[in-house]
Amino acid sequence: MDSQDLQNLVGSAAAVLTTVAFFPQAWTTFRTRDVRGISLGMYSLFTVGVALWLVYGILGRAWPIIIANAITLTLSCAVLVMKIGYRHHHQSPPGPPH
Repeated sequence: MDSQDLQNLVGSAAAVLTTVAFFPQAWTTFRTRDVRGISLGMYSLFTVGVALWLVYGILGRAWPIIIANAITLTLSCAVLVMKIGYRHHHQSPPGPPH
């Protein structure tokens, strides 16, 4: 195995693991509609960062980066949309008047 093959193997493994890591969060958020534990600022910045990684991969024609970031961008956009759309869904009911 030469260094290019090793680089591609490591990049592909990293891409698969970091992409698959988003499925539980997206699924749980979709299923429960509970977004209280998700930071809007963090997910917004993260989503922009993933979009830039996707552009980087496209410019470099790096398929592991392109595929992984296209999937991750889709998932992070879905969670971000749920965060914006569901943010009032699980609010505590108002307490008794004082």
